Amino acid sequence: MSGGTRMAKGPLDYLGRWPLRLWLGGVLLFLYVPLATLIAFSFNLSKRNIVWRGSTFDWYAKVFADSDLLLAFANSLTIAALSTGISLILGTLTALLLWRFRFPGKALLEGTLALPIVVPEICLGIAFLVFFADILPWPTELPWPLNLGAITIAHVSFSFSFVALVVRARLASFDRSLEDAARDLGAGEWRIFADIIVPHLRPGLIAGALLAFTLSLDDFVITFFTSGPDTTTFPIKVYSMVRFSVTPEVNAASTLLIVVTLALTAAALKLQGSAIAKTAAAG
Repeated sequence: MSGGTRMAKGPLDYLGRWPLRLWLGGVLLFLYVPLATLIAFSFNLSKRNIVWRGSTFDWYAKVFADSDLLLAFANSLTIAALSTGISLILGTLTALLLWRFRFPGKALLEGTLALPIVVPEICLGIAFLVFFADILPWPTELPWPLNLGAITIAHVSFSFSFVALVVRARLASFDRSLEDAARDLGAGEWRIFADIIVPHLRPGLIAGALLAFTLSLDDFVITFFTSGPDTTTFPIKVYSMVRFSVTPEVNAASTLLIVVTLALTAAALKLQGSAIAKTAAAG
């Protein structure tokens, strides 16, 4: 571009930088100050969150000494891992089906796939409760157990839709000429899928798995309706603790969940960046 040529100014240029920066700063404060406050008061020496008495790690020691809370956290991790694995398989297969084939009712299937995303969770929770407790043809004295299995099925039913949408978006950038070139070289369908399609999908698979895991780990509404008296997940346990009072122990437990989520997100982003780099290098 020559020195005398000037680029046309966009709307943001006319607004100026400082108002935009102030607005962005306000949004960031609105989003992250509550989280920072929660983390800070998890070290509060006082039992009352509104009074700062000094810093201590005793509340974290109480969290790790609470066997019920640790069991609830283990239940949440187990459910999240199971639902993520199943959702990743079902979501990927669904995305491949919608991307590769044409069949009657395809538009209806695509619309149905978005229902778990747009339907309010309270409606899904009640629907699962009615389904597991009343609709399934079990004997009256042996109803469907509201346990980890029921919660996992419920989480899969809405998580796999997110995975399918993410993987479908990744498939939109796939160059189908690569498949034709592989067939010309004698590769079969399974070899094409394993060596060409899966490496291209790897960033989408990682993103979909992370999304499914975090949605399952912190879900409360659907889990509340599908959990029995002998099954407690971490969000439900924290809710039961908050009903009595918001103590630094609750803040400490919530902070640990935030740390776990951030660690998983950082690991997934690193893997996703590596996968994108490998895909670009291979291309």
